Amino acid sequence: MRRIARLCFIFFTAWRYGLLPLLRDILRPGISRGALTVICWMSPGSNLPRGARIRLTLEALGPIFVKFGQVLSTRRDLLPEDISNELAKLQDQVPPFSNEESRRLIEADLGQPIEDVFISFDATPVASASVAQVHFGVLRATEKHPEWAHKEVAIKVLRPGILPVIEGDLALMYDLAKVIEKSSEDGRRLKPRENVREFDTYLHDELDLMREAANASQLRRYFVNSEKLMIPEMYWDLCHTNVIVMERMHGISIGRTAELHAAGVDFKKLAADGVEIFFTQVFEYGFFHADMHPGNIMISLESDTFGRFISLDFGIVGALSESDKNYLALNFLAFFNRDYRRVAELHIESGWVPANTRVEELEGAVRSVCEPYFDRPLKEISLGIVLMRLFQTSRRFKVEIQPQLTLLQKTLLNVEGLARQLDPDLDLWKTAKPILEKWVSKQLGWSGLIDGLKQEAPTWAKILPTLPRLIAESMAQNRHQLKDQNGELEVLKALLLEERRTHKLLVGALLFAGGFLAGILIISLGIH
Repeated sequence: MRRIARLCFIFFTAWRYGLLPLLRDILRPGISRGALTVICWMSPGSNLPRGARIRLTLEALGPIFVKFGQVLSTRRDLLPEDISNELAKLQDQVPPFSNEESRRLIEADLGQPIEDVFISFDATPVASASVAQVHFGVLRATEKHPEWAHKEVAIKVLRPGILPVIEGDLALMYDLAKVIEKSSEDGRRLKPRENVREFDTYLHDELDLMREAANASQLRRYFVNSEKLMIPEMYWDLCHTNVIVMERMHGISIGRTAELHAAGVDFKKLAADGVEIFFTQVFEYGFFHADMHPGNIMISLESDTFGRFISLDFGIVGALSESDKNYLALNFLAFFNRDYRRVAELHIESGWVPANTRVEELEGAVRSVCEPYFDRPLKEISLGIVLMRLFQTSRRFKVEIQPQLTLLQKTLLNVEGLARQLDPDLDLWKTAKPILEKWVSKQLGWSGLIDGLKQEAPTWAKILPTLPRLIAESMAQNRHQLKDQNGELEVLKALLLEERRTHKLLVGALLFAGGFLAGILIISLGIH
């Protein structure tokens, strides 16, 4: 009954904002189309542009639809440009819940009154989003943590009662994805169920604030010595599933450009640093902040950290496997070198296009998309348009969409937008190319080989001492097999040959083991 009631509300909202005529227009002539035509006559929003109708409907349906609309806005292969551009305007902002409810939730999770934990606590939230809201406070010192005295902190509180709503909406999204997948070949190629599943995963992760705290802690560890990026410290004794307490960061939102200009921030350096931070997160660590809108990014104006980025809100992060990182880095590098044939070959090798695809055809299609945009500053190109044309090409060549890269595409578009705002003359390709070349050299060069050997050294150290026993057991097993098959004389002849082979193998293995361990020792001594 709850799902039926929700469906009725969705249907009413779609009618109210004129979304039903869009559905009617894609149906074939028949009873369903005729019925929708009658229903649409009284729709108050039917005079709006189609992109605006979709955006307003998603806003009215609640936070999960807003978030899903933001993700869809990055899928230029799935939606026309006018709809994608309209969905990009969605803002993840909702009215805050009551101050009393916020205090109750904080005290319930911390297990003590707010006054016992904080010297001061601002009951009015400084930010409110679809999943949580944030308050400022000042910590009180404890016997265990005297260093907490007068520390300024930010307290993030999960919105109450949000999980059942999200679970219900996700169930409906899965149902809709099944319908889309069965409707056409394009529906299957776009993998709607896998995209919803990917969205489901990171949305549930966002509902666990302990996971967000862990994400922030890991990124902070990666950039602890960085002179370009700052990440708040988590106060783990005050972090729980519904409430987390972190270091308060002082800065100005990157969207307030006039104030940053007045403070003397170097925008060209800021844009280049932002691109470097993004590519470092993606290719160096395979772990990146995936919600990089201006509300989550500030710039420090403190004297000792002037001009550094400050990242906030780590509920949504992206993670890439080694194979994804290698594939993407080689693709980007091939793009930057204008090696379109290598781009085509990588797509075929990855299995993302059918194996019978002609390399020359795919190479020509990629060249026609990318060549017009090289050697131009950001103000003259749009990465969104490039991606859209690439996705149109992918449709022609039946490229399978990879759901695990949805967040990366969304974040890349965010980075482009921020860089364009900071420095329209930035050459994105020249800025990113040295970072990728350095990473590829590290992965595929001598340093990558040495790092790999060091990582495998503990495993080899356990295996090598057992080699003589394993060889002896293999010899014994071979004796029994040969005896059963060829008789005693044949066994003796075969054993002589086997012992000679084994002797050579054993000597070779021991020499290799000695050389391997000696190499590891030399490397370790050289490093220390």
